[in-house]
Amino acid sequence: MSRIRIEGCEVVVTLDDAGTEIPGGSILIEDGVITWVGRDTAPGSGAAERINGRGTVAIPGLIHCHTHLYQTLTRVRAMDQGLFGWLKALYPVWAGLDEEWVWAAARVGLAELALTGCTTTTDHHYIFPQTGALLEVEIEAARQIGLRFHPCRGSMDLGASQGGLPPDSIVQDTDTILSQTEEAVRRFHDPSPGSMLRIAVAPCSPFSVTQRLMVESAALARRLGVHLHTHLAETLDEEAYCMQTYGRRPVQLLDDLNWLGPDVWLAHCVHINDREVGRLAETHTGVAWCPTSNLRLGSGFAPGRALTQQGARVGLGLDGGSNDSGHILAEVRQAMLATRGREGAGAMSAREALRVATRGGARCLGWDQIGSLEVGKRADIALFSVEGLAFAGAQADLVAALVFCSPQRVKHLLVEGRPVVRDGRLTSADEEEITAQGRRVAKQILQRG
Repeated sequence: MSRIRIEGCEVVVTLDDAGTEIPGGSILIEDGVITWVGRDTAPGSGAAERINGRGTVAIPGLIHCHTHLYQTLTRVRAMDQGLFGWLKALYPVWAGLDEEWVWAAARVGLAELALTGCTTTTDHHYIFPQTGALLEVEIEAARQIGLRFHPCRGSMDLGASQGGLPPDSIVQDTDTILSQTEEAVRRFHDPSPGSMLRIAVAPCSPFSVTQRLMVESAALARRLGVHLHTHLAETLDEEAYCMQTYGRRPVQLLDDLNWLGPDVWLAHCVHINDREVGRLAETHTGVAWCPTSNLRLGSGFAPGRALTQQGARVGLGLDGGSNDSGHILAEVRQAMLATRGREGAGAMSAREALRVATRGGARCLGWDQIGSLEVGKRADIALFSVEGLAFAGAQADLVAALVFCSPQRVKHLLVEGRPVVRDGRLTSADEEEITAQGRRVAKQILQRG
């Protein structure tokens, strides 16, 4: 039996239903599962490894609900454009995707996530050139880094010649998409409690896919028992497109296509009204809230607080190249501060923001076994040091300090009880080599245009 003790943390933040926090807390892990959480020394003897938690705050691993890993190597592009202008500038660049690009980008993005406290991440990959095993490449990258992975087999079948936004050169035939998506689910999806890999079905957006693809993707996902994901209501341009093309607002369009429910999570949901907030909550539909991306593109600010207050399943997402960063803890801070900026200083606390990034993300993705530090849950744990310069004046509340103060690199990170980051360094990959390869491939992409 594999056993690990994490002992003597400044605080263990369980994020259970009662919001239990344990000063001087310890955690016992056996075969990837949390078997004890309490104060002082964990029970039993003969643990294979002991992790000294002194000077750290332990929280559930952060859960990342929306990104595009391939965009990691095309940051700081089209910086003065909104979403549609940004996409039009970058679609021709992304048409050059190949295995080398996806491998380098995925490793950079996944390493950044791991080093900032993420234990589970999605990826929405929707561009598939004629050659290259791109989904397989990023799955292998996640396996190497050690993160729990929930990639979305994305798709686009509505090119510019048919009234869509993307150029025809980067869309696929509808039947090909459905066939390849089913193959990916059958090949890779693992629904077991300790799974490290699940697959979702994910047509890209209302302006890049046909209604046929949306309807048949939903039917396929439900037949196979997997989740559905798409972008929705990100910009006013999208709202205008949906009204002009379909005569309906984006949420109503999805409702009519049978695309709301507990097996669905949607990226963004910036431009939704009160009735639509209620409808998403009523149907238990998830929302990946991406505050930095929405601010960077000038898209607006999603009603994350209203959605959470009404009971919707809300998690956090970085959203690829339109974020220009892979720091998941920084996104927790951004969500909290932007909400307070819009709605007042009491609108969102640090603990509420952490709950969105953990319990909320787990609900979005349908992973009941992660998101809190409780007996029986999988051992996905992030330990952040609170001993550095940034925390010298923050002794009044070390848990809140994780979010209010400068976002830090994680000290230790465990996924399924396995160390992924130890003393601030990746355990199974070389950060410097990943960085060098990312820089080299990004320069090649830039030279191609």
